[in-house]
Parts: sequence; structure tokens; C-alpha cells
Amino acid sequence: MSTALASVGLVGLSQSAGAADSQPQPEPLPLPDSIPAPRDVPFGGTIRLSVDATDLARHIMTVHETVPVPAALAATGGDLPLFYPMWLPGDHSPTGALDQFGGLVVKAGGVTLPWLRDNVTVSAFHIPVPKGAHTVDVSFQLLSPVSREEGRVVMTPEMLNVQWNAVALYPAGYFTRQIPVEASLRLPTGWQYGTALRAQGKAGDVVTFKPVPFNTLVDSPLFAGRYFRRIDLAPGAAVPVALNLVADKPGELEVTDAQIAAHRALVTQANLLYGSHHYDHYDFLLALTEELGGIGLEHHQSSENSGPRGYFTEWDKTFATRDLLAHEYTHSWNGKYRRPAGLWAPNFNTPQRGTGLWVYEGQTQYWGYVLAARAGLMTAPQVIEALAEVGAVYDTRRGRTWRPLIDTTNDPVIARRAPLSWRSWQRSEDYYSEGQLIWLDADTLIRQLSGGKHSLDDVARHFFGTNDGSFITSTYEFDDVVKALNDIQPYDWATFLRKRLDETSEHAPLDGFTRGGYRLVYTDQPNKYVGSFASVRHVEDFAFSLGLTIGKGGALGNVEWGSPAWQAGITRDAKVIAVNGEAYDPEVLREAIVDAKDAHAAPIALLLQEGDRYVTVSVPYHGGLRYPHLERVEGKPDMLAAILAPRH
Repeated sequence: MSTALASVGLVGLSQSAGAADSQPQPEPLPLPDSIPAPRDVPFGGTIRLSVDATDLARHIMTVHETVPVPAALAATGGDLPLFYPMWLPGDHSPTGALDQFGGLVVKAGGVTLPWLRDNVTVSAFHIPVPKGAHTVDVSFQLLSPVSREEGRVVMTPEMLNVQWNAVALYPAGYFTRQIPVEASLRLPTGWQYGTALRAQGKAGDVVTFKPVPFNTLVDSPLFAGRYFRRIDLAPGAAVPVALNLVADKPGELEVTDAQIAAHRALVTQANLLYGSHHYDHYDFLLALTEELGGIGLEHHQSSENSGPRGYFTEWDKTFATRDLLAHEYTHSWNGKYRRPAGLWAPNFNTPQRGTGLWVYEGQTQYWGYVLAARAGLMTAPQVIEALAEVGAVYDTRRGRTWRPLIDTTNDPVIARRAPLSWRSWQRSEDYYSEGQLIWLDADTLIRQLSGGKHSLDDVARHFFGTNDGSFITSTYEFDDVVKALNDIQPYDWATFLRKRLDETSEHAPLDGFTRGGYRLVYTDQPNKYVGSFASVRHVEDFAFSLGLTIGKGGALGNVEWGSPAWQAGITRDAKVIAVNGEAYDPEVLREAIVDAKDAHAAPIALLLQEGDRYVTVSVPYHGGLRYPHLERVEGKPDMLAAILAPRH
């Protein structure tokens, strides 16, 4: 640049700087303070909620709601903010179906009112109530997913799942326990239903339920179906427990006496463990389906569960799914009755904080496996195979070297269970199953320190078994958990837990295996739990050899960070077309892995489809098939057998 040009440039810059100095900088608009904070005072009226769930062809639920106007507001007129529920207990994140909400019309005295959505809190709607109006009539539709690409399918030709949070608005400014609701539901003709709600009347296809607080309504979903069966799981008991089944096909409802006995034993074993209950009645809702979206969601007096076709009719093949009911049932104690303080909120639009999920979900995952074994829903060897898989997955999860377990309790908000490109590196909701390993570690340590006099059973009864019959949620924090452990077995439990929660590490907390009389090993023999899971989920597991899983039609699922597949540049969502020049089949790939065990063998050649491209990738792997198992250590007590044995 010449000197003259440089001078001109400096003059231009000087003039620009002067103009900028005289121009005001932008300032942020203040956020509106237009939504009242929740108060623990009575709402002063009962909402009437009516839902029509008969439009199965279009997957639409039609809603009409009559909302009382508080007396002070009716006297003057003004703004009535209504919330659509977003922060749902059990989801631990703002997963409300706001994207499926449509057709909102609000009227007072027959006159349509011009509602306005809050442009900061978009789940809130401002209703301009005219002076003298004592109710507003609200109508809208839930435009539920027609296919899995849009979200979880909740309506099929044979069954439906009503989650009341998706079909109701509620007034802001109140704790939801202070808002009474009377709900009614129109079902397809001839359908039957299961729910923790109790009916107060039925007219044709419309059932009206007894009034409950809004938080209880949201906590009481409903399954209904063309093919329905209810099984009494606590015959003669003062506190009823029922298994409510809906199915794609009527043959799926054929249940043997032995299978019923195992589900009844779950109720018995849970009550022996906790020594209490926190419900007036309990309803398991179980859909046996390939059409309704999968679910496992806890509630205080019920749970939403789904299992595969063949859950009963192919009992020996589907055992990998049978810890689910035990897990969700445990949540009535752990999660609903006792809850981390950060996960309790006064309404469904206040953010939750999931720091305590390693107890809420981690210990529940532990008891889910244990109670499934004690009840006979799974055998002890099947659970031990499942634990081997859990240990192997988290021991090889490379993300543990940079991300501590406690940080994964933020994952429901961060990822909301969306597919992850590199799950083993990013980590996901690892507090479930790595939390399970921590609690196995604690259980075996209590047993060792106490000389077999105490166990985690005692801690569970001490912590979750208080206030028998009470529905009132009892919150806790970290120090309360430490105290409960020390009450049963003195030890430095704070350090024990903080080390496993807060520190990164190369390996998973597997001391529970070692102390329990086992070691984690890998052999070329398939893990039976993984085999059951694969048959249900249609997934082939090569995670501990090539480092990948393969779904239907050769679609690649997870690719393990740092694995041979990762080193070869393979990513998820590609499709395996051929193995060493032969059309892909799981058995063809297994044979190729076995043939490549010779260190001098050629790499395994995989022809992959990546979108519109076809690429051949060489994987230089010579380790053979590898599947995890737990192997007994001679001379050490078999604590796992003691843990999994039924109580009497």
C-alpha cells in the first residue's frame, strides 16, 4: 500500500470512528414480568376438562376446558395467564408437547377472546378476561404424532395413551396441588382402560373421573385399548395393585399362572424391601406393542410401561425387558415419595435441577435388577449376565476420561435423548447404569464392613420406607443420603460418593463385582442378556470387538470412540452392505471376525453406504469375538447370589 493510500485509509477510519462515537449503542429490552410466580394458596374453583380421544385415524385428541376466573380478577377484568405444562416429572427436562398443540380458541360468555402467547415464556398464554366473566372456555387439539419421525406415537388403531399434561392448560400463579380438576374422557366404543384415577360416572363412551389436584391428574396417565386385560397382583390386600394390559393382538394377553405369580411376587418383594407403601392403590400400565411409542415412566400410584410382542408368549426370549416394571415400581418410593430437592417444583413450568439423579435413577436401576431377580421375572444368572454387560459398557466408555458422572445429570436438558454422534465419548444419561454400579459397590461394602449383618436393603428401608401410606413428597439432598448410609453402617460415605461422582477416571466403579466374588471377563461366547436384548430391539452387538452395533438392514448404531471401527473412520448411520465381498448378514460378520483372529489375516473389508456414496473400509482387527461375562472368583463369598435371592 502506498503512503498516500494509507493516509486516505486512516482519514476514513478516523471519520468512521467519529460517527460511531456519536451513535448510541444498542441496549437490551427488559424482560417482561407478566407471569405471576406460583403461590401455595387455593385456586378457588374446579377446572372442568373434557378430552375426546376417538379420532384414531388422524391421531388427534380434542380438548375442551372450562377454567374458573379468580373472584378478584372477575371483579375488575384483566390478564389470566394459562400455562401449557413443560417440565414433566420423570422426564427431568422441558419435554412438554408444545409443538403438538394447536387450534386454540378461548371464549367468555360466548364471545371469542384474543389470546396472546408470551414471547419469552412461549408455553404461557395471556387471556384478556372481561369484567364480570367468571369462567373462560378453552378449546384446542393435541395433534399427536402420526409416525415415529414426528415423535412418540400415542394413538394407534388398537390402543392409546392419554398423558393429561399434553391435553390441559392450567392457571399460572398457583402451586398445582392447589388447583382442583374434574376430567372426563371419551374413548372409542368398546374400549377399556387402566389408570390410577378413579371414575365417578360413565355415560356411553364417556367416563368422568373424581376430582383431583392438577398435579395428581398429570401424575395419573391412562392406557386404553381394544384388547385389554386387568390382572389383580395383590389378591385380598387392603391396598390394591393391578396390572393393566393393552396389546396389538388379543393373543398377547394370554398369560400363564406362573407369569402372573412372578408379577405378584414383584409386589411382595418390593414391600418386603421397603416395608411401606406410598399409594392408596397402584396400577401398572403395560402396552405389548410394536405400534405405540415405547415408554417407561414413573408415577406415584401408577407407571407407564411398554414391552414387545411376545412379552408373555415368548417368555424365555424377552427376559431383557422384564426389569422395567420393577424399575418403575421402585420409583413410587425412590423418585415420587423421596425426591431430590432440585427435582421438586411447585408447578410444571418451573425448571428442575437433576443433580440427585444418581440416586433417583441410579439406585432405582439397581433395585430394578435386584427386584426382578427376587420376584422371578428374571433369573439370577440372567441378571448377572446383564450386570456384566453394564460393567463392560461403562468400563470402556471413553467419555469418562473427560466428563465426570455428576455432569451427566444435566443430560436430560442438554440432549433430551436425541441421537448422539459419539455417545461413548459425549456420554449420555450415564447416571442410570453407572449409578447402578456405584450402588452395587456400596451394597457389597456395607455387607463386608458389617460382617454380613447389614446391606443396602437396610438403607433403602430406612430412607424410603418412612411415613407409611403418605403421598406427600419428602425431599432430600446429598448430606441426607450420606446420613442414611452412616445410620446403617458408619464409613466415610461422603468421600466414597464424591470420588465416584465428581472425578474422571479410566475405568468404571467395578469394586462391587470384585467384592461380590466376581471378575469381569471377555470370551467368544455370546452374553445371554445381550442376546435377549438383541432379539427384542433387533440390534447386533459387536461393541467389544469391532466397536459398533448394527440394527435392522445393516444400519450402524453406536460406534465406540477409539475402537477399531472408529480408527477405520466408520460413523453411525452408515449402512453395512457387504463383508469381505459377501452380502451383509450378522452371521457373515461374525464369521469374518473369527477368521481374522490370525494376526496375519487380512483386515475385514466392509462395504458401506453413506448417503448416496459407497465406500469400502478396511478394519485391521484380530481380537476375535468378545462378549462380557462375570466369572466367579474361587474362595470369595458370592455376594451377588445373596443380593439377588428372594426375601421372606
